[in-house]
Amino acid sequence: MDQDKEIFQAKELTANDVLLAALQLFTTKGYFKTALTDIAVVLELPDTRQIYQHFNDKQAMAVQLYDTILDSLSISIDEIRRKNEKPSEQLRGITDLLFRLTDEAPAVMRFLWLLKHDEFLPEAKALHEAPAFVKINKIIQAGIRVGEIRELDSNLINAQLFGVINTTLRAVLNAELPKKADAYLSQTWLAAWQLVAKK
Repeated sequence: MDQDKEIFQAKELTANDVLLAALQLFTTKGYFKTALTDIAVVLELPDTRQIYQHFNDKQAMAVQLYDTILDSLSISIDEIRRKNEKPSEQLRGITDLLFRLTDEAPAVMRFLWLLKHDEFLPEAKALHEAPAFVKINKIIQAGIRVGEIRELDSNLINAQLFGVINTTLRAVLNAELPKKADAYLSQTWLAAWQLVAKK
């Protein structure tokens, strides 16, 4: 009897289990095509009752995913800033992080880069207004001040630099490029940095 109880407790559903299943489905099937019953199937649940113990609806899941992913990204950017003094090194570190995440956590990157958040999270801040991306813009501004980056509007520099990077990452995530993201990291960084570096 105690052994049965241990097995049951080991299989107890957590909010994180639900979020991971939702993330998988949102990024493969699409947010609007995902139902709570689909999430229950992925979790091998007989129905959706256990899901409701953690989330009222799938929008609550999407909000939690969005906030958690952006918070983690912001923390990682803080760590990169602490480890690297020069803005160029910080931007390269962020680029390395994004490429690594594309290879190691593609569902997270698909959620961030490929889904149209405003369609299902209308009250969420736009990505460029999230703390992680505000920090990136501040790094760019610092790069302009110290003479590493061309003297243009920081938003324009951001669009140029990360436009190249994001295009590559999207192509990897959409399987338009055949190799893992890491295979394209060096060339992508060089192309992106040459657009914005002060010559």
